[in-house]
Amino acid sequence: YLQTMRVLVGVKRVVDYAVKVRVAADKKAVDLANVKMSMNPFCEIAVEEAVRLKEAKKATEVIAVSIGPKASSETLRTALAMGADRGIHITTDLRTDQELGSGSVAKILAKVVEEESPDAIILGKQSIDGDFGCTGSMLASILDVPQCTFAAKIDLDDMTVERETDTGTEVVKFPSLPAVFTADLRLNEPRYATLPNIMKAKKKKVDTRSVDDMGVALSEGNEVLEVFEPPPREAGIVVEDVGELVDKLKNEASVI
Repeated sequence: YLQTMRVLVGVKRVVDYAVKVRVAADKKAVDLANVKMSMNPFCEIAVEEAVRLKEAKKATEVIAVSIGPKASSETLRTALAMGADRGIHITTDLRTDQELGSGSVAKILAKVVEEESPDAIILGKQSIDGDFGCTGSMLASILDVPQCTFAAKIDLDDMTVERETDTGTEVVKFPSLPAVFTADLRLNEPRYATLPNIMKAKKKKVDTRSVDDMGVALSEGNEVLEVFEPPPREAGIVVEDVGELVDKLKNEASVI
């Protein structure tokens, strides 16, 4: 790894994972009125990994970037309280859960990367609102740099990443830095920001600018036609023995 290494980490403001979301009256979006918002859990893992790299003396600066409304500054402050050195806030009134899609986010982040020249970019593998999970790959494609997605372990000494797969994990080697990494659930357990660090975070620098000043053409290929609740699950039944279970699976559910 490099002696002077800067890490750019993305953070997104989303509906808190514990909140039961409601569909808005017009059925075009999720209702965000009076809803608790928090940092995307996978972004928390990304921030934690970046801060750990700095604590291990493998990174010299951690820069947190967030794209979203004015309230996203609170999310950035959380990242700063966790240990990031400074923040960049790209403001937009577009809803980041559906109006500002992965492609546009990747383009904006690419502009930030051009300006900051980080040696590593760490993002969450996905956000829990859109659940697309493709911003990291799109960003790596735009930048034409290696990508290591679904990371369960990042080793900058060996230039390897252990990544989650459907059948377990695999270890891949990345050829060079800069590179884009996306954080999966088992990469680490994020710390809680302590009160002293929350107070210190208020004094850390946050550069705020509008998305309109980024020189990026925002275009989305998707249009939301309707948002609706999933149908309620039917009640289960209790079977007497294995024979009855097999019979129902075969003749009623038709799954075997």
